[in-house]
Amino acid sequence: MKKLGLIAGGGSLPVEIAEHCQRSGRPLFVIRLKGYAGDGLEPYAGAEVGLAELGKCFKALKRAKCEAVCLAGQVARPDFSTLMPDLRGLAALPAAIAAARKGDDALLRMLVHEFEKEGFAVEGAHEVMDDLSLGAGPLGKVAPAPEYEHDIHQALEVARAIGRVDAGQAAVVCRGLVLALEAAEGTDALLARVAELPEALRGRPGAAEGVLAKAPKPIQETRVDLPTIGPATVEAVARAGLAGIVGEAGKLLVLEREAVISRADELGVFVFGVES
Repeated sequence: MKKLGLIAGGGSLPVEIAEHCQRSGRPLFVIRLKGYAGDGLEPYAGAEVGLAELGKCFKALKRAKCEAVCLAGQVARPDFSTLMPDLRGLAALPAAIAAARKGDDALLRMLVHEFEKEGFAVEGAHEVMDDLSLGAGPLGKVAPAPEYEHDIHQALEVARAIGRVDAGQAAVVCRGLVLALEAAEGTDALLARVAELPEALRGRPGAAEGVLAKAPKPIQETRVDLPTIGPATVEAVARAGLAGIVGEAGKLLVLEREAVISRADELGVFVFGVES
């Protein structure tokens, strides 16, 4: 079993991965990204590293005898003018800036390549935890009614379409009408915007209509930045008067799975995986 170096940003995903490694007995070393990684990772062996300190990161991983890495958690696009790179980070900076001009996906692919050049195997979060992704069919007790089928397929198609231009991963469709598209603001802000639309467009709690779809970008490096949902997503969908959430089976990460199922069942929101 290869020792895993977890490159940890913010949110609950890195903590879930660390806990999974602990339960399964997989050796683990955590690189806590300064300013992003949460306190839940403090108990694990590791090091704190700045976003542009690639040399420090690689040295720490190699000293810890890590053979594989997993990049997980939330990291905002950096302001390159404020970064403080070490020598290895400085060497990679021009390529990072050039990649960033092409979009977030190009920047992530460039970062993955840097780790591979150093000899590390790069594993996706869904590969480290094979029960992390959404399966086919309903998650929990609530299944979509037949009348939502058109919205489900249209919302997924729209999400894929904006992904083709590296704009975002999510779209909301209600009764065939596209209500909102995700860009840099993220899914929480997207759903907050939908909640402010007239109820005649989106439905309302107790009379839900419409679907949130999340899909990976067609050009995406699937080992990093797969779309995710968590309990807060379910609650925001319900507040927006939407009926459910849909994703591609195997390509949508479900964080805090038991809490997602519990809240979805309680609120009557479906979470559904479509075979791609």
